[in-house]
Amino acid sequence: MVIDVTEGSFAHDVLERSLTTPVIVDFWAAWCAPCRALGPVLEQAVEAHPDEVVLAKVDVDANPRLQQRYGVRGIPAVKAFRRGQVVAEFTGAQGRPAVERFVAALLPSPAERLTGAGDEASLRRAVELDPGLAAPRVALARMLLDRGEDEAATEVLTPARHDPVAAGLLARLQLAAEPEAGAPAIAALDALRAGDPSTALPALVEAVRSGDGAVRDLSRRVAVGLFNELGDAHPLTQTHRPQLAAALH
Repeated sequence: MVIDVTEGSFAHDVLERSLTTPVIVDFWAAWCAPCRALGPVLEQAVEAHPDEVVLAKVDVDANPRLQQRYGVRGIPAVKAFRRGQVVAEFTGAQGRPAVERFVAALLPSPAERLTGAGDEASLRRAVELDPGLAAPRVALARMLLDRGEDEAATEVLTPARHDPVAAGLLARLQLAAEPEAGAPAIAALDALRAGDPSTALPALVEAVRSGDGAVRDLSRRVAVGLFNELGDAHPLTQTHRPQLAAALH
């Protein structure tokens, strides 16, 4: 997929999209001969892998703030995004083999492809293939949580506790087991079970503000996990992350 991106659409089309699919951003200009040479090569390399990688083209003349934000000093400049962050980049025109290697390095592994399938058998196989990959563990744990299999979900998540989303789910399980959780934390947990982060997040902020000890810390960790799941550009993150910071001080 190849799309044109502007300053107004960058957050949605690049940052949010990169939470699930790698996005390659081509910073270019119409007057730039190397850009015109690289563009078709990039497009062909991306179009050879439909649904697995996206190419977003940014005209730097029309979008100077994006050029400044990402420190683009020479064009063409190509930056690959995953989970809202730049993970690979190069500057200047490259030959077809180099471009194809760049794109190939961003493609999903067999375990990631199984994770994308989303069914329980595929997720369990993905965990077997790549035990350190957090995404299938998180997806499988959600299925287990929906079935009320909290102990099994904890077992699946624990090896991925380094991942912020997995850590948030583990904190949610611990918070649910706290006998003195308090009304705000209980309301947050109820909203999370209902799949309603817009209600859960203000309740978590209140649990941090009014709680203490383990309940306060676990509520914070659940909220941080949600922010990472939603992404930096999500309106709920932008609204409630500053509120959480204020509640901690």
